[in-house]
Amino acid sequence: MDVPLWFTLLVVGALGIKLIRPPWWLVAVLLLGGFLLADSLLAPIIDAAVSE
Repeated sequence: MDVPLWFTLLVVGALGIKLIRPPWWLVAVLLLGGFLLADSLLAPIIDAAVSE
């Protein structure tokens, strides 16, 4: 069964928020930080480190 990555991330994120209950500002900072890092000059370096 092939599950799309976006759906998996949505389910894991919803469970994490429901079970751990982090503050909403922390969730917003992590989402915004990840979005900004994905389009930065550090993206190739992060990609190389994660994909190995």
